[in-house]
Amino acid sequence: MRTSPEFDLIGEIRRRLASTASGSNRVVVGIGDDAAVTVPGGATAVSVDALVDGVGFRLDWCPPRFVGRKALGAALSDLAAMGASPGEAYVWLGLPPDLDEAACLELCDGIAELAGDLGVAVLGGDLTASAVLSVCVTAVGHADSADGLIGRGGAEVGHALCVTGEIGGAAAGLMLLEHPDLGPGLPAAVREAVIARQLQPFPRLGCGLALASAGAAAMIDVSDGLGADAEHLAAASGTGIEVDLELVPMGAGVAEVAAAAGRDPYELVASGGEDYELLCAVPRASLSRCREAVEAAGSSLTEIGRFVSGGAVRLRLAGGRSMPVAGHDHLRGR
Repeated sequence: MRTSPEFDLIGEIRRRLASTASGSNRVVVGIGDDAAVTVPGGATAVSVDALVDGVGFRLDWCPPRFVGRKALGAALSDLAAMGASPGEAYVWLGLPPDLDEAACLELCDGIAELAGDLGVAVLGGDLTASAVLSVCVTAVGHADSADGLIGRGGAEVGHALCVTGEIGGAAAGLMLLEHPDLGPGLPAAVREAVIARQLQPFPRLGCGLALASAGAAAMIDVSDGLGADAEHLAAASGTGIEVDLELVPMGAGVAEVAAAAGRDPYELVASGGEDYELLCAVPRASLSRCREAVEAAGSSLTEIGRFVSGGAVRLRLAGGRSMPVAGHDHLRGR
């Protein structure tokens, strides 16, 4: 049989990812054929997410294994925000000429590692040459019915605005990675905590399922920044939102990194993004139940604001001050 560098690499990638489908009862034909074949039941949620070197990461501070983990994690986080169970994933790799085979396989190992942790079957994709390293993941999730999935548009005036986990750590990690001169004066534990938060995001799939079953009305993952994603929720629901920033749980190390950079830590909390926590609308009657469900899923749920009439999002600080809404814009500068 004829071989080539491309076919040899695809074969090695296939061997590394094939095991991710071993535990799925929905897969009929997995990775290696012209197309995968699955037999899903109920409702299906599909999300596509892409990472590009120089935009979503930089290889000089993000090793290939973490590029793979982050690409899959970001796509799965969208499923978490819908309250979907993870199912399958499909991966496109755009490989630049200066990325060797070992680095490519390291990236695939990162994908396989997170997929194995979360029970996701990686069933195929594509590989092409590219000017820069690019990874695009299509993630497929499932629910028993469409009614079991949560969108952005279900919030009502009077609902509580809540967030899982802690916010700001990924932004602090990015700040250290982009400005390594800030790091030497910080404790090693602080540096490690925030950099891990940036390089190794973990989608809150268990929390999403818990919130969907416990009565959450609307959800979004915090990828573009707390303020920007609150705006998405408000726009989809036709409401306004008031966020009390001092109620937002601040990630470990955020205050220390912000101080080293001479920045306001609430700026990182409000606009940093990439924490991949879940921001949700919860009816008051369901608040205790949702909090208990998230705690049972291994995280925490904190009320940080409220849905109000109008269409504006206000980020409030003590003394009546407000912080401008900001966040990541993929087309900024174009």
